[in-house]
Amino acid sequence: MTTQSMPTPGDAQPTEPAEPEPGLDDVGPAAAVITPGQKGNPIWRVFRSAQPVGWRLLLAGVLGALAIGSSVGLIATSAFLISKASLQPPVLWLQVSIVMVRAFGIGRGVFRYAERVTGHDAAFRSLTDLRVAIFDRLATIAPSGSQMWRSGDLLSRLTSDVDAMLDLHLRVALPYFAAILVSVGSVILVGAFVPMAGVALALALLIGGIVVPAITLRLSAATQKLVAPATGKLSAEAVSLVDHGAELIVLGREQEALAKIKEADAELTSAASRAAKSAGLAGSIGVLAQGFAIVVALIAGTNAVTSGALDGVNLAIIVLVPLAAYEAVQVLPAAVLALARVREAAVRIVSVIDVPDPVPDPDDPVALEHITAGQELQLSNVSCGWQPGDWVLQDVNLTVTPGVPAAVIGPSGIGKSTLAAAIDRLAPSQGDIRYGNVAMDRLAGDDVRRIVGLAQQDPHLFDTTIAENIRLANRSATDAQIQAALTAVGLWEWIEQLPDGMETQVGRFGNEVSGGQQQRIGVARVLIGDQQVVVADEPTEHLDSDNAALVMSALIEHCRNRVLLVITHRVADAARCQEVYRVRGRQLEQEAVG
Repeated sequence: MTTQSMPTPGDAQPTEPAEPEPGLDDVGPAAAVITPGQKGNPIWRVFRSAQPVGWRLLLAGVLGALAIGSSVGLIATSAFLISKASLQPPVLWLQVSIVMVRAFGIGRGVFRYAERVTGHDAAFRSLTDLRVAIFDRLATIAPSGSQMWRSGDLLSRLTSDVDAMLDLHLRVALPYFAAILVSVGSVILVGAFVPMAGVALALALLIGGIVVPAITLRLSAATQKLVAPATGKLSAEAVSLVDHGAELIVLGREQEALAKIKEADAELTSAASRAAKSAGLAGSIGVLAQGFAIVVALIAGTNAVTSGALDGVNLAIIVLVPLAAYEAVQVLPAAVLALARVREAAVRIVSVIDVPDPVPDPDDPVALEHITAGQELQLSNVSCGWQPGDWVLQDVNLTVTPGVPAAVIGPSGIGKSTLAAAIDRLAPSQGDIRYGNVAMDRLAGDDVRRIVGLAQQDPHLFDTTIAENIRLANRSATDAQIQAALTAVGLWEWIEQLPDGMETQVGRFGNEVSGGQQQRIGVARVLIGDQQVVVADEPTEHLDSDNAALVMSALIEHCRNRVLLVITHRVADAARCQEVYRVRGRQLEQEAVG
């Protein structure tokens, strides 16, 4: 991993305000809303991340209520119009009702369309913010803090679980908001004509809005707890098959992998089927409640007409309004089922946000400009590992002077790469790691990586050109500088033969180039950077002896005035260094260099 160069004293530091990326002006507030380790219900914490678009969601809720309210108004005015028209009054007496029928009929479609556009716009903006928050957290805790999840599971949390939050806004919050407004208005309308009918409607709406969803939720709770994990399991197995398909075929394990996918799919299908059955059972109770409200309205309304308390033309309003009003609560059982799915997804999302940073930045970091170039790298009683307290190396002591290459040698899997990651503040450690007289744990992580350049054994290559992958270390690097770095690691002759030269695409994860070429591109990336410390982790692992010697020479030449620490298991690489430390047990022992 490499970053921008470290400023040296006396360098001019011109700064220009960065221009914002077009279309990203609304991205980012969620990271400030979903605070890691914050107490509270996961659903509520995720819902609060929509605060930047809260007014859009509120507007969508009002528009949704107006759409359903238009349906109620259409039923009421149509019933009145038909009843009144049957008495053959003068046409002018019907004009207001005719206009209202047209207005409600048109308004229902217009308000529904506006609600869908506004609601989806707000929800998708919120999802963007949420994904940024997760990306931001993963960037903070990786790599050590993200090792508890498989890559497929993380992908599921970032895609399907975040997508499930769409239901939180569109299928939970907005329907309940609209249902409350419409239910109150409908009960007042019917109760104004016949109080008993209003009470019956209120009872039916309460059953449909509270009792039926509660029963639905209770019946499906056990199944819904299985849906999100089953989805994550299916995603993890599918991604594992795609990423390692070739190896599985070679080993003859592809049928075993397919069987795992089939098993995960069966678990997900079974859970979804049980949830659907529960929803159907609870929905039948809602139909009975709606029928009850209509029957009571018909009986109470007929008695009111008989007693003269209600005009006969209004009877149809009392009977038919419950049909339209119940539409407001009819979707709520589905809303609570969506809420159950959302709850599990929210827990999985928040669990990523809440993972503590294994290598936290200091509260008051030392500014990078206070660091003087050309200092020693010193490790005193350093213990390191991928989890705090689970140290793979302990009490490490070494000092590396600029221009005096040092090597740490030992067999694979003994903790050498962990030491490299700890120096670069990518893995937790305890003890004292210093550059000059400044402790590394007093610097922000990004600033540490402006001092320490890490050449990894398997460097990550982005799906772009060779030149762009190298230029990551120094955005202002010229083509001539990149060519010089590629020449130093022995790649230029190969690149000259490519039709697109340095503009050749390396493919996803660098799969269009060989392992040795990937490794040398990673070393070239370090060579054009200006980090004062270079940690080379197995820089020649995939190379033959001639190319390995070339890469080592390039690193030593680049670090004539810099600190160079080579992590290796190859004796030939260690022999090129002036100081050698061997891993014995969990500690380092310095060896004499002959």
